[in-house]
Amino acid sequence: MSTAPWITYRPELKVLDCTVRDGGLANDHNFEDGFVRAVYEACVAAGIDYMEIGYKNSKRLFARDHFGAWRHCDEDDIRRIVGENNTELKLTAMADAGKSDWRTDILPKEKSVLDCIRVAFYVHQVSEAADMIKDAHDKGYETTANLMAVSTAQEAEIDQALEVIAATPASTIVVVDSFGSLYAEQIERLVKKYQGYAQATGKQVGIHAHNNLQLAFANTIEAIIHGANFADASLAGLGRGAGNCPMELLIGFLRNPKFNIRPIYQVLESQLLPLRQRLDWGPCPQYYMTGQYNTHPREAMAARADESRRHAYVEFYDKLISDV
Repeated sequence: MSTAPWITYRPELKVLDCTVRDGGLANDHNFEDGFVRAVYEACVAAGIDYMEIGYKNSKRLFARDHFGAWRHCDEDDIRRIVGENNTELKLTAMADAGKSDWRTDILPKEKSVLDCIRVAFYVHQVSEAADMIKDAHDKGYETTANLMAVSTAQEAEIDQALEVIAATPASTIVVVDSFGSLYAEQIERLVKKYQGYAQATGKQVGIHAHNNLQLAFANTIEAIIHGANFADASLAGLGRGAGNCPMELLIGFLRNPKFNIRPIYQVLESQLLPLRQRLDWGPCPQYYMTGQYNTHPREAMAARADESRRHAYVEFYDKLISDV
């Protein structure tokens, strides 16, 4: 660590783009191939370390006639975009505990163009998550453990989950602010807690921040300052609801000369700007409220999906406080 903690050049610090995976939660992953290919090519050109191209989730739970290809990430679909991915960029997909047929749908690494499987789970699903991580590791993948909604978990639950995950082959344990409700002091405490479990087993700590309180970038910086070496971001902050840490801000902040920010601005102009005309994401009053009350943004997303009620802030506030 530098003695000046805001100087962020650390060769070991890796950046992951989650535009297609997290952004797909705004449109059921119904992205056109041209969009996904443009994001992929921008990540390659920008020197991004990882691209999360979607989920490995169950077709029984997420039917192909409703959800796009990036909810399932079949090999044929991925290869249609990336070929053999003969680049430095590592490709990853997320598998949710309770939502993925991981034993069958995650192929052995030699049959897949994916490099990494990210296992997402809630505290009560930690046993399945440990099995999923071991399965993916045994199949030849790098793995991460993403403990979701940590802001709603009890301290003892977090400790118990981290103790279980520390014993798995996961290379990174990710602090996930699912509801975008955490502040800098909480991020610092969580990163240090995670490090206590991770470092003893040679793991890294990561950060995945949501932007409900417009703190995703600030909280990502905070995590990096305190030693997180794996940072998630998305182009234009595209993601569920309020979205994520914007990649363009993160790359602009990092002092690693391997990153090239120009391709990021290029894809923002060519792809994300037109997408904003069709998709609603980013911070707004309904998401401020769910962040402040530490609740899932699904009700806010539903409210904003109704264009006639999109700006009925007081109505939404009254309903929210009546439910909490």
